[in-house]
Amino acid sequence: MMMFPSKIFSLLQFFTLFTVTFASTEEAAALLKWKETFKNQNNSLLASWTTSSNACSDWYGVQCNGYGRISKVDIRNSSVIGTLYDFPYSSLPFFDYLDLSMNQFSGTIPPEIGNLTNLGYLDLSSNQISGAIPPQIGSLANLDLFYLYYNHLSGPIPEEIGYLRSLLVLELSTNSLVGPIPASLGNLTNLSQLYLFENHLSGTIPREIGYLRSLNELALYTNLLVGPILASLGNLTNLSILYISENQLSGSIPEEIGYLRSLTNLSLSTNSLNGSIPASLGNLRNLQAMNLHDNNLTGEIPSSICNLTSLELLYLKRNNIKGEILQCLDNINTLQVLMMSHNILSGDIPLSICNLTSIQILDVSRNNLKGAIPQCFGNMSGHLEVLDMHHNYLSGTLSTTFSIGSVLRSFNLNGNNLKGKIPRSLANCKELQVLDLADNQLNDTFPMWLGTLPKLQVLSLRSNKLHGPIRTSRIENMFLELRIIDLSYNAFTGDLPMSLIQHLEAMKRIDQPMKSPQYLGDGYYHDSITVANKGLDLELVRILTIYTAIDLSSNKFEGHIPSVLGDLIALRVLNLSHNGFQGPIPQSLGSLLAVESMDLSFNQLSGEIPAQFASLTSLEVLNLSYNHLEGCIPQGNQFHTFENNSYEGNDRLRGFPLSKGCGSDSVSETDYTVSSVDNQESHSEFLKDFWKAALMGYGSGLCIGISIIYIMMSTGNMKWLARIIENLEHKIIMRQRKKQRVGQRKYRRRNNRF
Repeated sequence: MMMFPSKIFSLLQFFTLFTVTFASTEEAAALLKWKETFKNQNNSLLASWTTSSNACSDWYGVQCNGYGRISKVDIRNSSVIGTLYDFPYSSLPFFDYLDLSMNQFSGTIPPEIGNLTNLGYLDLSSNQISGAIPPQIGSLANLDLFYLYYNHLSGPIPEEIGYLRSLLVLELSTNSLVGPIPASLGNLTNLSQLYLFENHLSGTIPREIGYLRSLNELALYTNLLVGPILASLGNLTNLSILYISENQLSGSIPEEIGYLRSLTNLSLSTNSLNGSIPASLGNLRNLQAMNLHDNNLTGEIPSSICNLTSLELLYLKRNNIKGEILQCLDNINTLQVLMMSHNILSGDIPLSICNLTSIQILDVSRNNLKGAIPQCFGNMSGHLEVLDMHHNYLSGTLSTTFSIGSVLRSFNLNGNNLKGKIPRSLANCKELQVLDLADNQLNDTFPMWLGTLPKLQVLSLRSNKLHGPIRTSRIENMFLELRIIDLSYNAFTGDLPMSLIQHLEAMKRIDQPMKSPQYLGDGYYHDSITVANKGLDLELVRILTIYTAIDLSSNKFEGHIPSVLGDLIALRVLNLSHNGFQGPIPQSLGSLLAVESMDLSFNQLSGEIPAQFASLTSLEVLNLSYNHLEGCIPQGNQFHTFENNSYEGNDRLRGFPLSKGCGSDSVSETDYTVSSVDNQESHSEFLKDFWKAALMGYGSGLCIGISIIYIMMSTGNMKWLARIIENLEHKIIMRQRKKQRVGQRKYRRRNNRF
């Protein structure tokens, strides 16, 4: 009785196994057909994808469900080069997971992707996929996680994405998507993360975003969004991250932002927001970072900010915020970065700032702060890495004492009214890379002791009252990493010591080119400096690590320019102008192949311009004016681009572009260009001289001359006579030009005397 059902059960098992085996074999064959379209067939990771192996157990990145049907393909970061066109969208009915991220897939997303209706996870990020997101994506009703970031997608975000009501994460960032954010995204009520940043999205933020009460993270930064920040965002009470910076948003910051009690990161920077900072931001007790910089915010900093006792980063720079720095900021013991530069803050720097025991970066530059620099800043040197107070009205002496073990990396007091000496305790700041004390009234000698700082790369002491000779030290390793030194507009005297230049090891090596520019500073703070480059004072808001410059201009240096300057082959800017340097320009400066700007003007230099300068093909600006140079200006390469003002005030220089010729190769245009009037005059002179010769025979040859002319005219053969006339005409014209040149030179000499 039991045998028959048992046989039926076995038969059913056989047919099921046969069907499953057949189906999985068909699915594997479909994947192999897709693999055949890859451009790199020898991909080692996919070598296991063969007909002789089991797709469910042996294939890399492939998994099957309990019925032996392929359900997952995960070949992320496998160096695959291919497209999505031949993927078996219709042959994988149990497929629910696809991860092709971090490969080199290109082309568009085919509309057939809508056939993967069981798909719960789709990651095509970090590829080269282009074109529009197909509206058929709205058919993936079971999709939970959807990643398309870091591609080349264009076109609008399709409204159909609003059908994906199971979606938890939508990541479309870093593409070229355009158009408005679709209001249909308000239907995705389960969504916890919405990333649309770094696209070209326009229009306003739809109010429907306020319906997404499950949202934890909202990132819309770096787009073209306009209009106000909607009060409806205050409904997103689960929001921990709100990034809508780098857009074109306007209006004020709504009070409702203060309702977001779970918020840890708030970034509204680089927009056109106005009005004051709302006091309701006194409720974001979990806030760790507040970025409000680069807007048009006005009013004073609300004292309620001092209640944000979890705050680590506070960016308020580049606004129109007024008033004084809050005394109560020392309540925020967690504060690590405080940047309030480029505002109109006034008053003294409060002593309470010295109680910020975690502060690493303090930037209050470009305000209207006054008074003395608190001496207690020296007590912060164990944790303070950046202290930037440049371009204020700070006064008094720089009496801060920096202790041994200081971690100070950047110290900028440029553009204040500080007096006295440079504090010797800076020698304790062994981590110091940038020191800018320019544009003050410091009265001291050259601080050679700064050369002991092993990491110092930028030293600017320009426009002070520094004086006296630069005295060298017997210490060997001095200024080894220095790349920028600016001592201009002081009163240094004497010779420029050769030993100082010999120690500048960082300027003697040209670093290998980098894939992307590297700057001094870090992700929070970038060092800046004002330099004279190509005849202009420029503020480098970021300092390239490969930038090198020496500016010793407007001092009282004398003696010869040291030839060892030619060893600084990485030098890009050299300015020795407005000094008393004498003697010849060293030929070794012709080795500075990276130099872009060289100014040796207003000195007492003599001799010729070194011929080696013609090899300086990077040179864009050259100023040798007002010296005592003589001889021929080198020709070729960049010297064809320099104008007269590069050489004026050197009376004995000759050659292009000056009017004085220099041999047969460098005669000026006015010397060898004959105008049409001159040609006519020369031609007239020729005819006059020719008939004199013909009629007078230059003396006794009258009869012979007339006889020859008669014979030639009677025979009709005038070629011989024509050649004689041409030669004679040439000689006469050249003689006339020579007379003109002599006359011009006499005229110039006469003018030069006056």
